[in-house]
Amino acid sequence: MSSLTAARVLKPIGTAGSLFAFGLDVGRAVFRRPFQFREFIQQAWFIASVTIVPTALVAIPFGAVIALQVGGLVQQFGAQSFVGSAAVLAVVQQAAPIATALLVAGAGGSAIAADLGARKIREELDAMMVLGIDPIQRLVVPRVLAAMMIAVFLNGLVSIVGVMGGYVFNVIIQGGTPGAYLASFTALAQMADLWQGLAKALVFGLIAAIVAAYKGMNAGGGPKGVGDAVNESVVITFLLLFIVNFVMSAIFLQIIPAKAG
Repeated sequence: MSSLTAARVLKPIGTAGSLFAFGLDVGRAVFRRPFQFREFIQQAWFIASVTIVPTALVAIPFGAVIALQVGGLVQQFGAQSFVGSAAVLAVVQQAAPIATALLVAGAGGSAIAADLGARKIREELDAMMVLGIDPIQRLVVPRVLAAMMIAVFLNGLVSIVGVMGGYVFNVIIQGGTPGAYLASFTALAQMADLWQGLAKALVFGLIAAIVAAYKGMNAGGGPKGVGDAVNESVVITFLLLFIVNFVMSAIFLQIIPAKAG
């Protein structure tokens, strides 16, 4: 019984180590040639096609909710002039990267895991290795780079739509003035906040793609195993995203202090 308990305790540690080693293999394979540019374009287009509309639709309520909550809070302190900058900070630093990551992981990542899992149970990956083709360099690297690129673009989309949605809701519903909302952008926000959001989106896209590819290439047990791999990849990605988001936010605040109003 003790050995069984020890095995259950050590299994997540072994999985984490295997996932980290897989990520290192992907990093080494990025620099191998030839680069599968056609596969990269196809995967980027596919990920964008399944995520761009949901991302735009999610960004509107994100910006609206933030504007409503922040606007109501700062009005209690008589700081209505800071509504715009506070909303922009919340959207650009936190909401946009997280919303982008969740959609990339939920839509794009699940598709990557399902595709590679199906190839695994059909033994296509084994056939490629027999032919001397590295599946990581041929299939995984283009998908990882495509997910990272699309995550950055979607982060920009969420930032723009979220800020515009916050502007509309603040001006129309809360009775704010358009000039004060726009003029307050530079009160607390700074260019480094935008770079922080882009860096988060890039890392989140990397994590989502690597986890999805790892679970897909290690799927087993037929179609049910592929479905389990897809579910596990989404859950693991979500957990890692929130952990990494906390770590990156803490590091950013230590490196670049908040701008004083």
